[in-house]
Amino acid sequence: MRRRGRGRGDARTRILDAAEELFAADGYEATATARVARRAGVPKGLVFHYFPQKIDLLVALVEERTHIEEPGSPVPEGSPGDPAGALARLARRLPLRASPAMRRILFREADTHRSVRDRLHALNRAVLHRARTALEIALPGARGDAARLEAAAATFTAVLLYQENLAHLTGHHVDPDAVADLIARSLGG
Repeated sequence: MRRRGRGRGDARTRILDAAEELFAADGYEATATARVARRAGVPKGLVFHYFPQKIDLLVALVEERTHIEEPGSPVPEGSPGDPAGALARLARRLPLRASPAMRRILFREADTHRSVRDRLHALNRAVLHRARTALEIALPGARGDAARLEAAAATFTAVLLYQENLAHLTGHHVDPDAVADLIARSLGG
């Protein structure tokens, strides 16, 4: 059951697209591979050709569709004397590239699938490092207060990573710029 206008070369991508949409909407456990195949417009056997087990489909989604982008230069977000600006720039250049659907999948499946949990931890560490380094550059005199900088960076990281989930669940959107300003004020910047 091939859809018109789509070649076999993009079947794997269509399968991943369908799985991303369905896993985000209904959860991994509640989504049968037959539904993924139907949504992708491919035979069920082709899903198993690319992904021998259903868990392989989830692992491929998480590995291929959540990326930490390395900055071109060491933390371009930081600039001395402007912690709010540094965090706001980080939010706009967030090194995490994942669709809102992938973020929902990450948070929903992290409790039950170790590979997803490991990926979420890696994403958190990378964003936390970028936020902490941006704050250290913006507030060079505050480096002696490492605990406060760490708490501020962790708070901002949580906002950046969890905002899609919060918006999806509650409809409430958090403004990262407002949070950046609040954090900067708490640090005396």
